[in-house]
Amino acid sequence: MSMGKRKREQQGMMFVAAAHLAQTCGHPFYEQVNRILAQAGFDDFAEQLCQSFYQEDGSAGRPSVPPGVYFRMLLVGYFEGIDSERGIAWRVADSFSLRSFLGLELTERSPEHSTLSRIRQRLDASIYERVFQFVLAALGQAGLVKGKTIGIDATTLEANAALRSIVRRDTGEGYQDYLKQLAQAAGIENPTREDLAKLDKKRKNKGNNDDWQNPHDPDAKITKMKDGSTHLAHKAEHAVDMETGAIVGVTLQPADEGDTTTWLETTETACVNLHAAKEDAKASANIHSTVVDEVVADKGYHSNQVMMDLKEMGIRSYTSEPDRGRRNWKDKEDARHAVYANRRRIKGDRGKRLLRQRGELVERSFAHVYETGGMRRTHLRGHENILKRLLIHVAGFNLGLLMRRLCGVGTPRSLQGGGAALARVLLRLWHVIRRVMGMPTAIMALCAAILTTKSHREPGEPAMTLA
Repeated sequence: MSMGKRKREQQGMMFVAAAHLAQTCGHPFYEQVNRILAQAGFDDFAEQLCQSFYQEDGSAGRPSVPPGVYFRMLLVGYFEGIDSERGIAWRVADSFSLRSFLGLELTERSPEHSTLSRIRQRLDASIYERVFQFVLAALGQAGLVKGKTIGIDATTLEANAALRSIVRRDTGEGYQDYLKQLAQAAGIENPTREDLAKLDKKRKNKGNNDDWQNPHDPDAKITKMKDGSTHLAHKAEHAVDMETGAIVGVTLQPADEGDTTTWLETTETACVNLHAAKEDAKASANIHSTVVDEVVADKGYHSNQVMMDLKEMGIRSYTSEPDRGRRNWKDKEDARHAVYANRRRIKGDRGKRLLRQRGELVERSFAHVYETGGMRRTHLRGHENILKRLLIHVAGFNLGLLMRRLCGVGTPRSLQGGGAALARVLLRLWHVIRRVMGMPTAIMALCAAILTTKSHREPGEPAMTLA
C-alpha cells in the first residue's frame, strides 16, 4: 500500500452544500445541561433580564449575541477549565459539540472574544447576580439547597497585575525610583542593582498597601499567597450549604482584609440569595429559610466581636477557636458568654462533625472553581469585572451538582474513561455471579478476557469478537 501525501496547495471550494458540511452528535453532558436550562426557561429569563441594556430597534448595526448564548459561553469556561475570554472564544470556534450547546447554525460564526468583553462591560453586576440566583432556585427545586447551616471560608486569587509596576499612592513614584532615592539618602550616589536589592532586603513593612498600589488594577492588594510567595491578589469568600455542598453566596474582597471583617458581607449575600431562590414557588418548599441559622468557620474568623455579632443576629456559631492561653474577661461579660457558648458547641459531636464537613465541602468548592475551573489567576482587572465572571463560574459549579444528581457526573471531563470503568464493574459482577451460581471456570475466563481486552485495547484496534 502506498503512503498518502498531503497536498501542499489546495484550491478552496467556492460553494459548499450544507449537507456536505462536517457534522457531529452533541456532547451528552452539554445536551443534558441544555435540557435543564430549557425546562427552567433560562433563555426567556435571560432575554427579559437583559432587555433594558439593548436597543429596542435591532435594525441598527449587526445582530447582537443572545444573552443565553453569552452566559453559556461563560459556563463553558468553567466546565472546560478555560481561564480567559479569548480562550473560551477559541474553544467554541473549534468544537462542533460546543456550537451545538450554544445553538449555533453550521454556517453561523461563533462570538469572538471582543464581543464577550463588550457584553461584559455593558451588563451590570446585578444581572450576573440574578443569573446566579436563577441557578440556585433550580437547585432548590431539586432539593439541593437547604440554607439552614452554611460554612464560610476564603481563598486568594492572583491578580492580573505585576508587583514591579506598583507606584506610591502619594507621589505616583515607581518602586525602583523610590529605592534609588533611599540609597542616595544613605550615601550611595550611583547605586547598582545589587545595592538596591541589599537595601530593600533590610527594610520593614516595604509592601504596605496604604503606601503602594498598582495603577492598572487599584483593587489588587499586596498579600502573601498560600505557597508563601508575595503577589498582588484578590480575596474570594464562599458561603456553602453544609447539607448539600451548594454555594449559596460568593463575594470578592480586598486581599488585605481579615476574615473577621469580611464574613458579614458574605453572610448577608447568602441570605439575599436564599431569599431570591425561595421566591420560586417550586423551590420554596425545599429551602429551609431565608435567614441562616448556623455558621461554621475556621479559627481565622474567631474573635470576641464576631462571636457577639453572631449571637446578636440569632445565629449559632461553630467556629474553631485558636489557642490564646488564659483569657482575662474583666468587664467583658457579653464576650465571655458568646465565646464560651461557641466553645461548648464545637466540643460536641455535632460541632466536630460540622467542622470536618466544612473543611471538605468548602475546600472542594475552591478546588472546582479555581483549580480545575481555571480562575486561580484572573485575566480581568477590577473587582466588578472579576465578580461578574466569578458569579457565572460559581453558577456552573452549582449546575454541576445538579448534573451529578441527574446523571452521575458533574463535568464533561468526568465522562472520560467511563467505558473502562463500566467494563471493570461488569467484570466484578461476573465474579459475583460465578461465586453464587457456580459458573464454569472456562466460561468465566473467556468473559473476563473479552471485558479486559475491550477496556484496554489501543485506539483503532478492533475489539475481540466471538466466532
